[in-house]
Amino acid sequence: MLSFEELYISYSPEVYRFANWLSGNSNDAEDITAETFTRAWMNFNNIRTETLKAYLFTIARNIHLESLRKNRDHDEIKETHPDSQPGLEKTLETKGELDQIRSSLLTLPEIDRSAFVMRVQHDLPYAEIARVLQLSEGTVKVKVHRVRKMLFSSQTKRR
Repeated sequence: MLSFEELYISYSPEVYRFANWLSGNSNDAEDITAETFTRAWMNFNNIRTETLKAYLFTIARNIHLESLRKNRDHDEIKETHPDSQPGLEKTLETKGELDQIRSSLLTLPEIDRSAFVMRVQHDLPYAEIARVLQLSEGTVKVKVHRVRKMLFSSQTKRR
């Protein structure tokens, strides 16, 4: 069995990235990640998914959804971080494209964004994503396809 430290070291970077894509905020992602591992460790013997990664993503998503429900009536303060080290033109172009993609993803319903990020960023199989999101595998495939199509069309319009 894994120790808490081994579990955290092995999976925290991926859980953090997933949480950051969901929330769009690095501070919230850190909080979600910490809470995910606390809950996972407390309920480690009750894993209900095929992979540990999917189990952790399920917990992280649930924490994010709880946070959304709690903060539904509050106005969100947008954080902006100026680029502290302006680099080459290509670096700035790539960063701009990633910012546009992130902004586009944040306009999507949470379930669509979750399905897309789990598939593209974390390479989870469609069947596992379907279990995490409690949807059919076909529905997950459609959601991922539609997000890809939307992102592709928004990128080609900008060029």
